[in-house]
Order: sequence, then structure tokens, then C-alpha cells
Amino acid sequence: MLAVAVIVEAQQPKKIPRIGYLAGNLTTITYRIDAFRQGLRQLGYAEGKDIVIESRSAEGKLDRLNELAAELVRLKVNVIVTGGAPPTRAAKAATATIPIVMTQDPDPVGNGFIASLAHPGGNITGLSNLAPETSGKQLELLKEIVPKLSRIAVLWTSTVPGHPLQLREIGLAAGPLNVQLQSFDVLGPKDIDTAFQAASNQRAEAFIVFGGAILAAQRTRILEYVVKNRLPAIYATQPFMEAGGLMSYGVDLTDLDRRAATYVDRILKGAKPADLPVEQPKKFELVINLKTAKQIGITIPPNVLAKADKVIK
Repeated sequence: MLAVAVIVEAQQPKKIPRIGYLAGNLTTITYRIDAFRQGLRQLGYAEGKDIVIESRSAEGKLDRLNELAAELVRLKVNVIVTGGAPPTRAAKAATATIPIVMTQDPDPVGNGFIASLAHPGGNITGLSNLAPETSGKQLELLKEIVPKLSRIAVLWTSTVPGHPLQLREIGLAAGPLNVQLQSFDVLGPKDIDTAFQAASNQRAEAFIVFGGAILAAQRTRILEYVVKNRLPAIYATQPFMEAGGLMSYGVDLTDLDRRAATYVDRILKGAKPADLPVEQPKKFELVINLKTAKQIGITIPPNVLAKADKVIK
């Protein structure tokens, strides 16, 4: 009987862990979920054999996130990985028991997701992308390539956690650099044209564009405007550079997604989210597109090119 029991147990199919990946808009962060998958492969996981990834995307319609989070809970996934603050909030509302791994969040304590970075205390852990000082650096880089800049338009979204803090940081940097900032709060597509018209009326000489799903979804319109008007612009995220942006500087989000795989691995091996400290950014990336620079008539100084992690020629 014991021999039969051993044989039956050996014949039982292996239960493959299921990982839910919840995003506001997967089409704008495909490079990040690719980095997450790469992180899993580096840890020895083969997708379809050792793990299954269930991806869910609101495709920019953030009011669908609660429904999608509930769907992942019904699927009884082992872990939910979230692509930003809105997905994390939806996942938190959907479950207090399934572990949640944030790939990035600008203020996880302020958002009420965790008790502290060192001791999360609940079912949520992961990574924070809190680095408001990058906004000041973006302003400095614009001044380095065009020293005479004095009026710079800033596109941001007040409903995105972290943006108000970034805006304050950039305001602190503007004074010493003798720059006047023009702030435009973009809450939806209709605000883009309004911002462009106002920036034109105020004779903006350059743009700084923050991250977030709303602005990323409008990247084609933004890029068309700045190129048509031959204006230098700097961005926070990779999708703008893939679409032909001039320059980007910010937290390397792909590094955060790769590191999120480590959290998933530890949780699948028995670790509790409450015991895994939330980590902060370690890598920052400067990307410069020389083709776009030539198109708008800008020459990138050698000292700025020397700082670039990647140059698109």
C-alpha cells in the first residue's frame, strides 16, 4: 500500500505557481514587464514550466483596475505584481491575503500601502521609485544643452502620486538657474491642446514632461508638438525615447522590474511580504537621441554626451 501511495503521489501533476501582473496600461510598459520576465529567468524560472504569468491591463482606463484585480484574486494567483500606484491600490482593495509586489511606487508609505520601508507590515512589499531630485537634474540638463533657456513648460499630472513632490523639487532648482517655470496639469487628453496653447502664449522655450500613464499615452502628440516647434524637451520614461524623444533622465524602471522578480522568488519560497523591506532606486539613466537633436537644430555638448548611459544615433 505504501508503494502504491508513493507511485500515486509521484504521478500527481506539479502545481505551477501563478503570478498576476496588473498594470494601468501594458502597451506603454511592455519594456518593463519584459524586464520582470528577464529577472525571473535569471533566477531559474521558465515561464510555462515553473511559473505562469497572468497579465491584466486597464489599457489606460484606470476605473477598470478594481475589476481586473478582483479577477486575479478569483484566479487564486500566488502573487500579484503591480505596475504602479493605481494598480497597487486596486490590488490592496481586492485582497488582504495574497502577497502584492510593487514594481514601483513614488510614496508607498504616504499612499497607505505599507507601514514603513523597513517594516511593510502587511501583504504588500516591493520597490519605491521615490527620487524627486531627478526633476531638478532634468532642469539642469536642459540648461546645459541650451544655456540661454529662461522659460520652461512642465507637463505633469496632479493625480499621480509623487508628481506634486517632483514639481516642488523642480521649483527649488529653477531659482538658482534663473528659469521661469510654466506648470500645466494634464488630467486627460483634452488638457494637452490647452497646455500647448498656453505654453505658446507664454513663449515656452523647452519642455519637461513627467511620467505617468496619462502623459505616456499622449506621447505621440507631445513629440509632434515639440519637434514641429523645434523645442528641446526632456522626459522621465523610456516610451518617449522609443517614440523619438530628445532626452530622458530618471529612475531606471527596468531595473526595478527586474528586482521585483527577486521579491516574487522569495515569496514563492515562503517569505512573508511584511518581513521584506521595500527597496529604493539604485540606477538612474540618461538617454540622448542625436537624430532628434539634429532634427530640431540642437547640438548636444560633449560634456553632456559623456554623461549619457545610452546615445541613439
